[in-house]
Amino acid sequence: MSRPVRVRFAPSPTGPLHIGGVRTALFNYLFAKKNNGVFYLRIEDTDQNRFVPGAEQYIFEALEWLGISPSETVGKNEKFGPYRQSERKHLYKQYADQLIHSGWAYYAFDTPEALDMHRKQHEEQGKTFIYNWHNREKLDTSLVLSIEETNKRIAAGEDFVIRFKTPVNEVLELKDIIRGDIKFDTNLLDDKVLFKSDGMPTYHLANIVDDHLMETSHVIRGEEWLPSLPLHHLLYKAFGWEAPEFAHLPLILKPIGNGKLSKRDGDKMGFPVFPLEWKTEEGISSGYRETGYFPETVINFLALLGWNDGTDQELFSLNELVEKFDLNRVHKAGAKFDPDKNKWFNHQYLQKKSDVELTEIFSSVLTEKGISIENDKLIKIVSSIKERANFVSNFWELSDYFFEAPTSYDEKASKNWKEETPALMKQVIAVLESIDDFTSLNIETILKDWMTTNEIGMGKVMQPLRLSLVGALKGPHLFDIIELIGKEETVKRILKAIEKI
Repeated sequence: MSRPVRVRFAPSPTGPLHIGGVRTALFNYLFAKKNNGVFYLRIEDTDQNRFVPGAEQYIFEALEWLGISPSETVGKNEKFGPYRQSERKHLYKQYADQLIHSGWAYYAFDTPEALDMHRKQHEEQGKTFIYNWHNREKLDTSLVLSIEETNKRIAAGEDFVIRFKTPVNEVLELKDIIRGDIKFDTNLLDDKVLFKSDGMPTYHLANIVDDHLMETSHVIRGEEWLPSLPLHHLLYKAFGWEAPEFAHLPLILKPIGNGKLSKRDGDKMGFPVFPLEWKTEEGISSGYRETGYFPETVINFLALLGWNDGTDQELFSLNELVEKFDLNRVHKAGAKFDPDKNKWFNHQYLQKKSDVELTEIFSSVLTEKGISIENDKLIKIVSSIKERANFVSNFWELSDYFFEAPTSYDEKASKNWKEETPALMKQVIAVLESIDDFTSLNIETILKDWMTTNEIGMGKVMQPLRLSLVGALKGPHLFDIIELIGKEETVKRILKAIEKI
């Protein structure tokens, strides 16, 4: 690589950060770290009409939660600051003027009403109005006005925009790291607005100027920006600057069918499309963090949306992803989003967590419910149930019987409660009360020896006993449950079952 790697994530603070944007940030982060480069974040807030309060902070918080915070950004190592475009707006006019003077841009005075009239006329003829080479000298532009007339109109305060003057009859042969060679016919391109009548640059101008001034070496962004590639390439050429290398990431597709993943898909199918929860007056949009996903889960499944390392490996730590990441292994085709697979990923990471760490998370749930329990005992409970959970939020429904006696009994399971069951359960109580070393293994040994000696079938005791303690035929090893709820509670629950069932 001819220059140091500097890549950026440049979101607009117009709402919560979509999971597709998070993947773009992740791929930039991985590429920077892999190549000993810099990953920086620039806030592109030139469109003040769409600015949403709280959105900028949301972006920083989401990246921090995921462990992929930028090396440089607003208020942090501002080597090329400021890192908010709204604070850089004094820079852009000089570059727009430079393009005017070099013949790469022109003033356009067309009113919105005039442009609307042109569009309607074209529609009536079954055509699409495109502002470019074939009509720009027939419209209200500095290309047909004298310099004096142009300056006079600007001095008089007339509204104008500055448009890029796209070259005619050229075929641009451009390279994309992911997509290879791409050709664009300049005759099919429109003359984009670079500078608006409100004195603010458009995305295209600000983006190019900032990427140049911030010494961006590679632009890694979503596929939706591919149509902008020819204009951006031409802007670099117009300024006489070295262009960065480009890589356009594939779309993240809906779980069912084609099309870009949207919030509506998440609402319909019950999964988040945002990293963190987002609250508005209309309601709350769920986030991966609040739903119970671990940040490493989200990083892992996003990395595999459009990339793989060429092996069957599915679980990667962030460090492993940095080590293995290669833009040449990013696919061109869209990547289908799979909410069920994402749950599988979270299950895998949950199993990797220590019982102590999971207990710490679960204990806060119990505290909210007003339940107090010895930590050592809670660690054993967590250890016994975690295998069946995808999220820590599943722990309560998997373990409520450890803390509260059942208030009802599964109707189907109650068929195991026979006429002779109450008498058998009273005998079980007598055996349990005789045990001093009330540990799982010892309880199991003594109770099973008693059943063998008295020629009592396992099913006649074990199923009704589990039903008494749990309220259903579910849960981990029965004798672990007995040890953890204790002798007194076990006896109390059996007596209640005898009375109720």
